[in-house]
Amino acid sequence: MFPAASLLTTLLLAISIAATPVEVRTPHVTLPFAKRINTSGGAIKLVERDQARAAALKDRATAIQNGSLDRRTASIPVTNEAVSYVAAVGVGNPATTYSLIVDTGSSNTWVGASTPYTPTSTSTDTGEPVSVSYGSGSFSGEEWLDTVTLGSGLTITDQSIGAASTATGFYGVDGIIGIGPEILTEGTLTNEPYTEIPTVTQNLYTQGTIAQEVVGVFFAPTTSTSDTNGELTFGGTDTTKYTGTLTYTPLTTTSPAMYYWGINESVTYGGTTILGETAGIVDTGTTLILLASNAYSAYESATGATYDRNTGLLMFTTAQYDALQNLNFNIGSVTYALTPNGQIWPRALNTYIGGTSGSIYSIVNDLGSPSGQGLDFIDGQSFLERFYSVFDTTYSQVGFATTTYTDATTN
Repeated sequence: MFPAASLLTTLLLAISIAATPVEVRTPHVTLPFAKRINTSGGAIKLVERDQARAAALKDRATAIQNGSLDRRTASIPVTNEAVSYVAAVGVGNPATTYSLIVDTGSSNTWVGASTPYTPTSTSTDTGEPVSVSYGSGSFSGEEWLDTVTLGSGLTITDQSIGAASTATGFYGVDGIIGIGPEILTEGTLTNEPYTEIPTVTQNLYTQGTIAQEVVGVFFAPTTSTSDTNGELTFGGTDTTKYTGTLTYTPLTTTSPAMYYWGINESVTYGGTTILGETAGIVDTGTTLILLASNAYSAYESATGATYDRNTGLLMFTTAQYDALQNLNFNIGSVTYALTPNGQIWPRALNTYIGGTSGSIYSIVNDLGSPSGQGLDFIDGQSFLERFYSVFDTTYSQVGFATTTYTDATTN
């Protein structure tokens, strides 16, 4: 069962257009936003869950490229959602409030995994069957158009909502608010396989609520199962949440990463390159940092870490941890250094992943395939908790900046 959480996020609206995403300070619209750790059914299987999601992401993008629109019904191993950032979103009028996972790796918004969808006076049934598979779960149901409320009054009209009749892998949450590229919705409507569905972010833009199709994301590391440590900014960025300068890199043109928030980067451990420049994705729905198998093996060898059967993670001795060097993500002209503390799972949360108290586990793991596949890394929550990120549809780019938590030693 998920612990109670009371995490408050600020949803900030852009009011002017600039050559780069506008920096927004006011007005403020608050949005409940919680990091939840799912401990139902025992220890969290982080690696199994993340690798299943990675495989599903690759399969979905490859199917889009090949026009294989039956990918939604492919047989994929399903594991439960493990660690998620969850927002409270209202649907209908009067609104029913749903706890929805914030996901940059998908684009459909749907409800009903726990709390059933309740049609109101603002609800329109399109009659279209809709379904999505995530690797870490799936849902199927019917599409409705409805009013969506974010925070204390920001509304979107005629937003596509999937009303789930069945859902697997989602315990303690109601569904997903998808903020990935619109193309990921292609093939999710059974009777209209080539139709793309406008996302929440896109509708905020086209309905004139925000000036640019941009989402700023702020996460922070935590040592508890509930913490006030996140913020979403629709339409711009929040300068109070990052330090230094935001630097942008264009979206990759390499498939299959190009269908997501895909970028090019190389990875070095200390001064040694363990992954040459290649394409991968930035994903709020993945907990760990996943590297191509050859890069993961190089990291394991360079650090001296050993595989731990109980958690599926690499484990460091105290001496190995003390000797850890920075893991550097070279994106464009900027190097984002993940410190030794940023490379480990929060020790206070070891028991939730089947680990032992006081042990030191790595958050760097195996993607499950070698480099050269067109999606060779996933920079997940463990990366994003150390760097502010911006997902910019308007200018087809992703931005990063350091935060006050980049060099934190809390883990």
